[in-house]
Amino acid sequence: MGKNIAVRRLDLGYFIRPASETGGPQPRVEPVLAYLVQHDQGLILFDTGIGNADPETEAHYRPRRRALHDALSAAGVTPGDISLVVNCHLHFDHCGGNPLLGSKPILVQGVELAMARRGDYTVDELVDFPGATYEELTGEAQVWPGVWIIPTPGHTQGHQSLVLRQSDGTVVLAGQAHDFASQFASDHLARQAALHRVQKPLPPYPRWLERLADFDPRRVLFAHDCSVWEPSDSA
Repeated sequence: MGKNIAVRRLDLGYFIRPASETGGPQPRVEPVLAYLVQHDQGLILFDTGIGNADPETEAHYRPRRRALHDALSAAGVTPGDISLVVNCHLHFDHCGGNPLLGSKPILVQGVELAMARRGDYTVDELVDFPGATYEELTGEAQVWPGVWIIPTPGHTQGHQSLVLRQSDGTVVLAGQAHDFASQFASDHLARQAALHRVQKPLPPYPRWLERLADFDPRRVLFAHDCSVWEPSDSA
């Protein structure tokens, strides 16, 4: 366990998800959130905000950005203070500030980086830029004491989450493993029902939830939802 791990949420703007992607009749405004992790060994930045995209993508999502530099400054940090960058995945609304961080190590699943480099996946200039330094992972990795990267595929094949063992319980930075805390809650309960051998049919859930459960998470935070999942008293 890390002796002193603190997490600060950074507001990096929002975008408008069109009705064609919401599953309903109306568009939805979604926040874009990053997380600053303060650890005895340095600062980790989990996701970096919305990058500039082509005119078609800009018109499709109508993003409103808060500059990463401004968000870090409000937290009393400069880009030069960051030790490591972790992107949950490399879509343009999660890696937009990476070029600002120069040669800082970027921890990413190798399969995610390969997908991003094939084209028609994200904004190419946000992936390979001057000074870009990637540390490619293949599966789970312990980064520092009390800090793990756990693969959480689904939204993308190479999606990953950051697990932090704090003194008051484990925090999971889940990125876009789920769009909403309520979706995570539903999958968590589906897993509980399966463990309790409730009669089928039961809804499926991602198998990586088994690994996250090993850490007994007390809080789970997301990239596009300000809500925080916490277990019930009976969990």
